[in-house]
Amino acid sequence: MPWNLTSDRPIYLQLIDHIKLQILSGTYNPGDSFPSVRELAAEAAVNPNTMQKALAALEQEGLLIGSRTNGRSVTTDQSLIRDMRDILAEQFYGNFHQQLLYLGYSEEEIKEYLSKK
Repeated sequence: MPWNLTSDRPIYLQLIDHIKLQILSGTYNPGDSFPSVRELAAEAAVNPNTMQKALAALEQEGLLIGSRTNGRSVTTDQSLIRDMRDILAEQFYGNFHQQLLYLGYSEEEIKEYLSKK
């Protein structure tokens, strides 16, 4: 997944969202070793300090587990991953729903549209 960073939001917040999506979508599996700050910073073309800030935030959320000797790994807490995935899906659906309403779809038309997909 490419790092599509924009200037409309702080970079570290975009990094958090990007990495969180990778974890929640299964790009990184529970218990996997996580790339180093320098590797990820080079891949995303950002300052390592900015990447460190993003990874520290993901540790605070519990998605990443830090270890002084082994680096970081993805949490093995399946319920945390499932809950965060559900929250993200709700946000995606809410945005999608709002856009369809903006396009002039009624609630009934939205239900019909979704049932066809």
